[in-house]
Order: sequence, then structure tokens, then C-alpha cells
Amino acid sequence: MLNISNNSVSKAISPERFNSFQIVMSRRKGKIMIRFLLLSTAIMLIALFLPWTQNIRTAGKVTTLTPGQRPQTIQSIIDGRIENWYVREGDFVEAGDTILFISEIKEEYFDPDLLARVQEQKEAKEQAAGSYSGKADALSRQRAALQESQVLKLQQAQNKLEQSRYKFSSDSIDLLAAELNFEIAQEQLNRMEALFDQGLKSQTQLEERRMKRQEAQAKLNAQQNKLSASQNEMNIARIEINNLQAEFADKTAKIESERFSALSSEFDARGSIAKLENQYANYDFRNQLYYITAPQSGYITQTIKSGIGETIKQGEALLSIMPETYDLAISTYIKPMDLPLITIGQKVRILFDGWPAVVFAGWPNASTGTFGGKVVAVDNFADANGMFRVLIAPDPEERPWPEAIRVGTGSRTMALLNNVPIWYELWRQINGFPPDFYAKSEYLEKDPKPRKPKYK
Repeated sequence: MLNISNNSVSKAISPERFNSFQIVMSRRKGKIMIRFLLLSTAIMLIALFLPWTQNIRTAGKVTTLTPGQRPQTIQSIIDGRIENWYVREGDFVEAGDTILFISEIKEEYFDPDLLARVQEQKEAKEQAAGSYSGKADALSRQRAALQESQVLKLQQAQNKLEQSRYKFSSDSIDLLAAELNFEIAQEQLNRMEALFDQGLKSQTQLEERRMKRQEAQAKLNAQQNKLSASQNEMNIARIEINNLQAEFADKTAKIESERFSALSSEFDARGSIAKLENQYANYDFRNQLYYITAPQSGYITQTIKSGIGETIKQGEALLSIMPETYDLAISTYIKPMDLPLITIGQKVRILFDGWPAVVFAGWPNASTGTFGGKVVAVDNFADANGMFRVLIAPDPEERPWPEAIRVGTGSRTMALLNNVPIWYELWRQINGFPPDFYAKSEYLEKDPKPRKPKYK
């Protein structure tokens, strides 16, 4: 009682009737309580020195190791209109199986005979190219014939020039002879006049000498005219050769110009043919795109587009497919503070959603229902949330993961680090310090021996 009053009720109450009074007032029971508290305190103190495995706990989800094994969406390469579905959700399809058929919605591809018409255009262009090629060949033959004719005519002109030269030489000699005859006739006339003056020759003889001199003069003049004519013929022959060369050069240039024009037209036709062939191949390939097929074997998981007659755009997702075979992995994210503690090959304990487990974070060997894994990849850059992605694969030394696991299943992971006393771990958690860092090689050893932390 508080004894705040002189009135006492101790005599009016019988403690024997109440068990609580008996337990409290019993000295033996009090000793038991003290011993229990002391024993509990001792156990707690001893437990503080038990080993504790530091770990980094994160949440993630099941994925696949290779991108080609992950769920993917199937898109249409072209615009179209859904005409018929050949699968249902949950169906298994082999690679190349037809999933749906779409029809054309662009007006430039509506013609049912589009390929035949493009083929006709290509054949017409091929014939045009052949005609231009034939014209170029004909011009080449014409040029060759012109060159042969040029050679013959030039030879004739050269022969005529040589003849003129020979005639000019002959006339030059004849001129020299005429000049000599004229000089002789002049000398004879001079002597005859001297004799006539002496009375030794008659007038008739003098006249005869004068006539001979006139004849020699006439022959000299005629020979000079003949030589000038020969020289003119030789000059005319030279001019004719030059005219022939210029004429043939002009004709050859004209033929070459027409030939190059024909070749240019042929090359244009060949370019049009190549363009039409490319267009034909594109149209032919487009016809194959009306049937959308499975890129790989797998299961149809979800149809994004549905119904008949619905139009779709180029690159728009139609449905998703899950590959038949895949290698499971776990994608999880860690904080930048824990990034230096994660290395390739590090051991990890995993809990999957839907698989019951009893977990002791500090004693992984005592946990049940967990599965083993190891780190196979760590991103070199953080995502938009400032976290680093870690990819974890099954540990071949541990028991295999459950077969019923599917891609997208949630998971929780524990990356095992150093072994420390419990009191040190409590002290680290209270102060917000990161787990102890130790060498990367310890993760890669078969039986790693973790270092003892330094705590003073």
C-alpha cells in the first residue's frame, strides 16, 4: 500500500486467497526470476559473439540470360488490315508457322497484277536497251568503214601528190633545158649578127637565126608556164589531202557523238531496268509480308491486336511470344554503395515467390527453401533510378532451380559477404556503415576463407 492514510486495509484482505500475492511474496519464486534474468543476459552476451554472415538483400525478377530467349513482341513490317488469325493465346507455334494474314491498305499496291506489269515494263526497257546497243554497234562499224575509206582516199591523194612532185621535177628539168636552148639561140644570133655586119652572112641566114631564137624563147615561156601549172597541181594535191583529213575528222566526230548518245541512252535504259528489278523484288517481298510468321518456336502469350478488319501500322506490336527453350536468370538492382562488393562469380542465395522458405539472414547454411546462384554480369552504368543491374545465373554446384519457375517471377536475393560477430553487425547497422569489403579473389575460390574484420 501507499500508506498515505492512517487507515489500513491489510487486516481486511486475506493474501492467501490471491495467487499473485503468493507468487510475489514467495522468496523462492523471486530467486528463480533473478536467475532467469541473469541466464538470459548471459545468453545474449554470448550470442553477440556468434558469427554472422554479412549480406546484401535485394529484390528482382526472373529473366533469361540471352536477349533472344526473352519474351518478345511480333510487329508488322508493313501497314495492313487484319484478315484472319491462325492461332489462339496459349498455342505453341514452331518457327515459321503462320500466325495471321493481313491485306494491303495502300492504294499504290492495290493492283492484283502489279508484278506482271512491272515485269512488262522491265522487258520493254530491256528491248530499248538492246536497240540502243545495236545502234551503238552499227555506228562503231560505220566508223570502222569510214576509217578504211579514209585510208584509201588518203593514199590516192598521196599518190596524186607524188605524181605532181614528179611532174614538177620533170618540168623543172625541161625548163633548164629550154633556158639553155634559149641561151644558145641567143649566142648564135649574136654571132650571126656580127658575121652579117662583116658581110660574111646573108640576110636570110640572119633571119633564120632570129626565128630560131624566137622559137627558143617561146619554148622557154611555155616550159615556165608548164612548171607553174605543175606547181599548182602539187599545191592542189596538198590542199586536197588536208581537206580529206578535215572531212574524215568531222565525219568521225559526228559518228562518235551519235555513238556516245546511243550508249548514254543504253546506260539510262540499263539503270531503269535495275530500278525496275529492285522494284519487282520489293513488291515480291512485300507480298510475302502479308503472312506474319513466328520468328522462333514458343508459346503465344498475349495478342495485343485482335479482331478482323482492324488496321495496323508499320512496326506496331501485334502479339507477344515466349520462346520454347530458355536459360533462366535473375535481374536485380543494387545501390551504388554496394556496387564495389559485387563481383563476377560471387555466390548468392535466392528466394522465389511461391516457394516457401525459412531464412536466417546471418546463417545461410541454416536456411531452408533457398536456392543457389552466382553473379554473371554487372552493368557498368546506373539506370534512371541510380541503381546498378546485376544478372544472376543458377549455381551449377547447388540444386537446380524449380522447373515451374517462369520468366517474370519475383525473387529476393542475398549476396553473401564476410563473416563477423553479431555485435559488430549490430554496431554497423546502427551507424549505417556499409558491409566489410574484401578481395575479389575470395569469391572465385572454391572454399573461400573470409578475412576477419578489423574492429577495435
